[in-house]
Amino acid sequence: MDDKKQQHAKAYWKENLRYLIILLAVWFSVSFLAGIIFKDALDSIRLGGFKLGFWFAQQGSIYVFVILIFVYVRLMNGLDKKYGFDD
Repeated sequence: MDDKKQQHAKAYWKENLRYLIILLAVWFSVSFLAGIIFKDALDSIRLGGFKLGFWFAQQGSIYVFVILIFVYVRLMNGLDKKYGFDD
């Protein structure tokens, strides 16, 4: 019985790490790649009167980070229910 709980916990943690890696990759892409590396290429596009590269560097990455927090909470609530850790 203890071995089954341990396997259950390992599966939970593995899925949690997968979510973390995906969400951190999105955050890295938006903040570092779009805001710094590809800024000049994105500046040819305008969003609300601002150059898109500038927008990502100044505001977009913050908005995406806040959205990712809510996405992570939702994913973890589902994961907790799936594995029975929603006490």
